[in-house]
Amino acid sequence: MSALSIRMPKYPECWQSCGSCASGNVFILETLVNVGDLIERDDNILTLETGKVALDIPSPYAGRVLELHVTAGDTVDEGALLVTLESA
Repeated sequence: MSALSIRMPKYPECWQSCGSCASGNVFILETLVNVGDLIERDDNILTLETGKVALDIPSPYAGRVLELHVTAGDTVDEGALLVTLESA
């Protein structure tokens, strides 16, 4: 078993061109997993809030949640570490 890091994905290009979705900070609205949870690929792990839009972030991997690196209310940048999984 190995550890897998899930990072904040690249923001959609439309956020930069439009500006209305990402006005202000992007922050964690809610975490949807807990340490010890078994998750499947594409299960939602958290919900982001951009000020105008709420967006669920899915996991690119399956595994057991070892550590959450963010909590509700945290602001996040592209590439920020979100969750560490133990691979399934």
